[in-house]
Amino acid sequence: MKKLFLGLAVTASMLTFAQETKTITPEPIKKDVQPVRFGIKAGGNSAYLSQQSFGLNSQKIGFHAGVFVNIPISKQFSFQPEVLYNQMGARDVAYSTETKVGETTIKTKGEDKLTMNYISVPLMVQMRPVDNFYIEAGPEFSYFINGKTKGESTVTTTTGGTTTTQTHSNSEDLNKDNINKLNFGLGLGLGYDITPNIGINARYVNSLTKIDKSLPAAESNNRVFQLGLNYKF
Repeated sequence: MKKLFLGLAVTASMLTFAQETKTITPEPIKKDVQPVRFGIKAGGNSAYLSQQSFGLNSQKIGFHAGVFVNIPISKQFSFQPEVLYNQMGARDVAYSTETKVGETTIKTKGEDKLTMNYISVPLMVQMRPVDNFYIEAGPEFSYFINGKTKGESTVTTTTGGTTTTQTHSNSEDLNKDNINKLNFGLGLGLGYDITPNIGINARYVNSLTKIDKSLPAAESNNRVFQLGLNYKF
């Protein structure tokens, strides 16, 4: 009889323990490092030469466009190589005058533009102090494709509310034998991710290689500011 009661007590305790036991499912490990992502980017350039003073009269407006891949290294750091079609150059306003004769106003303006087209390969290291904002720095290697110089003079005459404009221009292709094909520079920039796919980026690139083989390096380096949008797939 005692053995029967003892067996029932053991059985009851085992059933109670089984009811109280809960199955614990381990939570998936969260990954801090984001996946590798490819993307496209494009935007405007504002370029000038090292021998010029920075200002509106020296800025040559161009553009850049290309592809990139963003490779995360850690939660805060990533490596981003790019391949861009990149326009550099300069602009120089030689003269700008305004004269008035009676009721007639005459404005004259003469300027020269230098356009240089490159294939550029920036190699940027990006650091994110916060999730959506980053700063970047790295070298940029460029190969010269072609370019040209263009001179333009404009005469604008206004008489009694009527304006007429005359423009004369001439252009000439650059002699590739006088230009260094390879261009090396250093870039510094920042960016902001508007959405997980769309972002905005600003960058300044200071070239260390002279453009014209016949000129000192300090007189013929590229300088360019870039502002653009990027899209990650």
